[in-house]
Amino acid sequence: MASNYYLAPLAFLFCFISPSLSALVQEQPLVLKYHNGILLKGNITVNLIWYGEFTPIQRSIIVDFINSLNSKGAPLPATSSWWKTTEMYRGGSSSLTVGHQILHEELTLGKILKSQHLIALASKTHFTVNAINVVLTAKDVAVDGFCMNRCGTHGSTKSGSGRGTYIWVGNSDLQCPGQCAWPFHQPLYGPQTPPLVAPNGDVGVDGMIINLATLLANTVTNPFNTGYFQGPPTAPLEAVSACTGIFGSGSYPGYPGRVLVDKVTGASYNAYGVNGRKYMLPAMWDPKSSACKTLV
Repeated sequence: MASNYYLAPLAFLFCFISPSLSALVQEQPLVLKYHNGILLKGNITVNLIWYGEFTPIQRSIIVDFINSLNSKGAPLPATSSWWKTTEMYRGGSSSLTVGHQILHEELTLGKILKSQHLIALASKTHFTVNAINVVLTAKDVAVDGFCMNRCGTHGSTKSGSGRGTYIWVGNSDLQCPGQCAWPFHQPLYGPQTPPLVAPNGDVGVDGMIINLATLLANTVTNPFNTGYFQGPPTAPLEAVSACTGIFGSGSYPGYPGRVLVDKVTGASYNAYGVNGRKYMLPAMWDPKSSACKTLV
């Protein structure tokens, strides 16, 4: 039986809070309790199931991001420095590598998917405890709840004698970039500040990076709903979802914070990756400081 966790659309989480109220919110201590369960540590394989049409460039942006999580070659602030915060959770490091990639361009399940379809797609590669199966849906594929109350999902399911984890992230480019690709698109509600320029020139895919980063961190620190989280297990605040909307120092609801800007392209980013990539990564809860930690 699957267990789902929902990543709420970014705009819905901050658009009704004023900057003055955000100061009061930030003063409250943020504690994610450890519930004594298994975390995903050690060597973890990330299998990718591409559902729908993705260009080779789009696929390379996402693959490079995953490869950047444990790479030591990128300059600072590095994507690997962001991921290193997961080591502060019990059990040590989680080293992610890209495993199988399955291209499912023929859309045999149609263009409107339900949660059971996501699990079926994730099952295209075997579930194991040391792997995360990631389903990525193209911009013209609708998923139940997408844009309404979630931009992605992570969960777990039993398969044969084992139990494994999965993630789904959708490309919101055509459907709801204001909810699921902020700050690279103006939000549907709230302060209409100018959007930032996407670092890889693709609003939908750069938005997917933010949501994939969130869900990968949430998965390794709370894979089976017995790890680190705050609140009810049916709607937990996890490692990154507890820090929604924060990308740089000085952030407040509706403002992502101070980030880096490429002098040539004008693109905004806060992390370097492999192959010269730049990414925008969300803040992550730091167990040592009990606060949301940013790279810049």
